[in-house]
Amino acid sequence: MHAVRALQQEVPRGVRAVEVGTAVLDALHLLEWADRVLAIDAMQAGGNPGTIYRFGVEDIADAAGKASLHEVDLLAALRFLTCGHRPEIAVLGVEPETIDTGLALSASVQAALPRLVAVASDIVTRWRA
Repeated sequence: MHAVRALQQEVPRGVRAVEVGTAVLDALHLLEWADRVLAIDAMQAGGNPGTIYRFGVEDIADAAGKASLHEVDLLAALRFLTCGHRPEIAVLGVEPETIDTGLALSASVQAALPRLVAVASDIVTRWRA
């Protein structure tokens, strides 16, 4: 996602910014390695396009009406962790104009990207404090 690429420009020491896409199970080793994970994805939750949502991974399971191409995969991946360690996970969602295949961002989501990167950077900074 474009936000991950933007975050990769200034990754603090001890932080890894990884673009996983829909292959969350392929990134299982990263979930086992990490103490904390910040997942960023498009999410339909009824707001205006470009709206940013923040919540915990447990909220995904309980959030009726929210839709993401990745939410089931992320929750399923957590069930496959074998190391006995489960990272703390925060989720940032961005309301799209549509959830569709493709990599292009709509104008409203593109406009929200700097704010999304700022929120993500703030979360990482607080985690490191």
